[in-house]
Amino acid sequence: MKALIFAAGLGTRLKPLTDNCPKALIELNGNPLIWYTINNLKKAGVNEVVVNVHHHAAMLINYLKRNDFGIQVNISDESDILLDTGGGLLKARSFLESTESFIAINVDIISSVDLRHVIKFHHLNKPIATLVVRKRQTGRLLLFDNNQHLTGWKNYDTGEEIISRGDYFLSQPRAFSGIHIISPNIFNLISEKGKFSIIELYLRLAKDNIIMGYEDISDFWLDLGKPGQISIAQEYLERNNLLNSIC
Repeated sequence: MKALIFAAGLGTRLKPLTDNCPKALIELNGNPLIWYTINNLKKAGVNEVVVNVHHHAAMLINYLKRNDFGIQVNISDESDILLDTGGGLLKARSFLESTESFIAINVDIISSVDLRHVIKFHHLNKPIATLVVRKRQTGRLLLFDNNQHLTGWKNYDTGEEIISRGDYFLSQPRAFSGIHIISPNIFNLISEKGKFSIIELYLRLAKDNIIMGYEDISDFWLDLGKPGQISIAQEYLERNNLLNSIC
């Protein structure tokens, strides 16, 4: 199975740690953040990854090339222009397009969800994409009906909403966790060009295609977005003996 690691972001929220370093190389007790991401993907059965790069791209490329992770690691270089998640997915198409679904994950996500269960759910239901979601506090939420189909999006702070399907008003809000399983069939449905959001793509596709939510009820999820959260991440990894796992 293949995976795409979104690691091209500027890491603005992690400043000043990312002034001279990509967020993927922020260390948690001696191991870069991307080391944990690759390790977690390997445990789920991934044998090939593609990493998109932009901010301090040369540093991240050098790290990935000089370390042996036991799986194939490819680079999708966005040094010239940052393409957002949708554009990043499309640029990595040549690495991901095959007959098998693949995982996409943000490099700054640390989660206890069992990816093998998410993959099984995706294969059973066969949607265009399966989005890992949780019940958590945030202003911007996706909405899913009783069949776990994506129906829309709402910003609860501003009232702005995007309605993809008619049962939107009977749907339940969930927060996206930055983890997806995606069918390669999605590439034939993408008409967008350049820089665009994958969430906006999903909301467009959900009008005529099935995009599903997998509700994660595991005990830990963290979007490592602030320097103060590093200690929280390290405590979780130490508690679960993940920092020194063999990659």
